[in-house]
Amino acid sequence: MGQEKMKPLEEKLNSEYNNIAGMIVQRDGIKLYENYFNGYTEEQAIHIASVTKSVFSVLIGIAIDRGAIKSVDQKVLDFFPDYTVKAGEKTIQNITIKNLLTMTAPYKYKTEPYETFFTSPNPIQDALDLLGGDGSIGEFNYSAIGGSHILSGILVRATGRSVLDFAMENLFLPLSIQVSHNLTLRSKEEHIAVMNDKNTSGWVVDPQGINTASWGLFLTPSDMTKIGQLYLNGGSWNGRQIVSAEWIDESTKEHSRCVPWGNLAYGYLWWVIDRESYAALGDGGNVIYVNTKKKMIVSIASLFMPDAKDRIKLIKEYIEPMFAEEKEAPSCIE
Repeated sequence: MGQEKMKPLEEKLNSEYNNIAGMIVQRDGIKLYENYFNGYTEEQAIHIASVTKSVFSVLIGIAIDRGAIKSVDQKVLDFFPDYTVKAGEKTIQNITIKNLLTMTAPYKYKTEPYETFFTSPNPIQDALDLLGGDGSIGEFNYSAIGGSHILSGILVRATGRSVLDFAMENLFLPLSIQVSHNLTLRSKEEHIAVMNDKNTSGWVVDPQGINTASWGLFLTPSDMTKIGQLYLNGGSWNGRQIVSAEWIDESTKEHSRCVPWGNLAYGYLWWVIDRESYAALGDGGNVIYVNTKKKMIVSIASLFMPDAKDRIKLIKEYIEPMFAEEKEAPSCIE
């Protein structure tokens, strides 16, 4: 697609979505558009915020495929036999991995205590302490930090390996994704500083050395596109089954529904947009969008900003119509 035809799109991005660092549009495995903004290049990773959750969903699926985890119906506390349940606590004993994946676990708070997790010496312990309570299992209850991080602890205990080591062997290296090191943040100031730092890469670990499942992963738009293509391929990559097609199907179909946020359906740490599309969504406007009917992937990596403009609307109303009919067009940037 010619540069001249790209001008309206890039004017729109620069004026209305000016925190975007990079974007790729790919259809039928062919890159139709790739560009970078705000001084970023294709080699620089960006903090993908809660898109990390959807990548972590792949790892849980791989662990189940390999038998390290029996099924999503296993109880959370099966993996923490050393955890002491407080007297009178019953709800926590019935919460499953599936409840954490589908955001249907209850918690002992009305507003998630972010500062508790970010300053805790053992955030998984704190997350377990806040799990359960008087709420009902099965009702959608989005946990931005704690619930997903419990899944990190489960993966470590189930596999006997660090999250990053497991991810490198079973997901990142097969897809040629480079996440070379753990990233330790020692203060609130460091946490804020790295979010929009062009020189930061890796995956954040908590004080126990456990990679964060809910946020903290740095990827390039190309890396994000590979995750989308893996899902579009039914879990296969270059002839190798990375994760089962069954897990892809289960991950991207409705298991719960978030009524307050546009009545969106939710799968296994993936948002289900409609019958033909689903997405990984992260704060600031980070997106891996997959349209199974059009065989299209849109990856958008964004710098952090509060109340970022809706990327799904941008994709559905502007990007998809623009690129849906292109036939084997080359990338705009070689």
